[in-house]
Amino acid sequence: MKTYAIAYLASGLIFFVIDAVWLHLASERLYRQHIGHLLADSFNLVPAILFYLIYAFGIVVFAVAPALKAGSWSTASLLGACLGLVAYATYDLTNQATLRSWPVVVTLVDCAWGAFLTSIAATFAYYVVSRVVSSGSIAS
Repeated sequence: MKTYAIAYLASGLIFFVIDAVWLHLASERLYRQHIGHLLADSFNLVPAILFYLIYAFGIVVFAVAPALKAGSWSTASLLGACLGLVAYATYDLTNQATLRSWPVVVTLVDCAWGAFLTSIAATFAYYVVSRVVSSGSIAS
């Protein structure tokens, strides 16, 4: 159980930190430019926190756990990329299907970003857990 708790914390932390940097950099150039008319006037913290908590759980269940079972960082990377693509495509394509003006460019960039970032987070969590377990610091 400790193994998965470490994987959860590692994936959630790295995902959040890198995503925060991305959102800061891409906010004006991508989101404000293309969907600024849809953005809220102020940031709603509770749904954002819930997203990060739930998504880290998904990374562990669907990418890190299978990779640990396989003993393969590349499994974490590939399954993380697949999860990110599916999750971000679900959001963006639903918006594109239901909103009047959801730009294709936002969908394409978001899907690529989701796949990349989730792959990085899953691989990082796999690496952290592998190092901690191999050092004998925890028991599964």
